[in-house]
Amino acid sequence: MVEMTKAAFVFPGQGSQSVGMGRDLYDNFPAAKAIFDQADNVLGFSISQLCFAGPDDELRKTVNAQPALVTMSFACLQAARAAGAKLPQPAFTAGHSLGEYTALAFAGVLDFGDAVRLARERGRLMYEAGTAQPGSMAAVLGLDEAVLAEVCRQTGVWLANINCPGQLVISGAVMNLNQAMEQAKARGASRVVPLQVSGAFHTPLMQLAADGLSKMISTLQFREPAITIIGNVNAQPLTTAQAVKDELLKQLTSPVQWQRSVEYMAKQNTGTFYEIGPGKVLSGLIKRINKEAATVNIGDVAAIKAL
Repeated sequence: MVEMTKAAFVFPGQGSQSVGMGRDLYDNFPAAKAIFDQADNVLGFSISQLCFAGPDDELRKTVNAQPALVTMSFACLQAARAAGAKLPQPAFTAGHSLGEYTALAFAGVLDFGDAVRLARERGRLMYEAGTAQPGSMAAVLGLDEAVLAEVCRQTGVWLANINCPGQLVISGAVMNLNQAMEQAKARGASRVVPLQVSGAFHTPLMQLAADGLSKMISTLQFREPAITIIGNVNAQPLTTAQAVKDELLKQLTSPVQWQRSVEYMAKQNTGTFYEIGPGKVLSGLIKRINKEAATVNIGDVAAIKAL
């Protein structure tokens, strides 16, 4: 039997944010404080105070949640490194949707400041695209991917997240989405849960956002990845700066292939996944994709001290 000796660092996406996140890191680790301070400086307002004190409805807004999560996750990583935590050199890194931006900063493709500015612009553009072409998303539990794909075809919506077996997300215009949700229930879904989002993310309805993001991407310096990044769009390695740029644009209008990304890393003998940032969403998905995988969460001071 092949030993699962490799490790991967993975970073959470929108929905993992919560008021209060990062406060203990800021207070206990100068390395984390430096990241929060840099983000405040780069963005021109206090994203750190929004993380620490909210209000929740402001933090949840796409334009705020995205840079907040990149900042929090990267601060966790820097705090763990500065604390001398026993972290392996990972073979892979990946992020769920927005989490991919933290992975890019970790892999040295983008400077942290550029990653957080790009995440802020992505959030703004996604909100604007959602205003221009209103849509929403819904989680569908307990339904086979092929069955749900057929429901999507019949109702004019799209599969947006293939998270793990039995947990999928659909996305589209509101009227079509309501029809798809009803059909999914009729076809045997155990639960269908509307998501509180400002648009039909990861569908062609986000093309306006992709066009806008392309302009900002063209102004930034992208470097070759120092660590292999597994991209959301194809669940394959992104090995060049150009591949990363292409990924970031396609990612807005394409489904997040999280299940296949984890399966790819597992097939390359990855046995331990370090989820770096708030919450434990990805760890739960990874365990459902591969029961043999070990997961480690690094999201606060206690977790760093326990490493």
